[in-house]
Amino acid sequence: MYTFAIIIEVSIGILLMLAILMQSSKGGGLAGGFGGANIGTVFGVRRTSDFLTKLTQWMAGVFMVLALVINLWLLPRGEMKKESIIQSGPPAAALPPTQQAPAAPIPGSK
Repeated sequence: MYTFAIIIEVSIGILLMLAILMQSSKGGGLAGGFGGANIGTVFGVRRTSDFLTKLTQWMAGVFMVLALVINLWLLPRGEMKKESIIQSGPPAAALPPTQQAPAAPIPGSK
């Protein structure tokens, strides 16, 4: 189930990127470069823009919800007993004894 959800998440991410790139911008978007200009003839220019906008919004929503579902319910749970690098360092007995710096003389005394 976890692997299937990850595959769906990656697929939605790729489709979301394509939908965003196909939207026209000041430069005409990627739609004109890869033959996406023909999609305007199917729906009309305004309806194509509306369709791509709604498609982007829905796919972004599904992407976010699926990401939450994967993280909250599908990730394997278990007690985490990993130690940090600091905790896994050498024991205190293995460290050399520390030397204290000489005390600074008190001003005015000899």
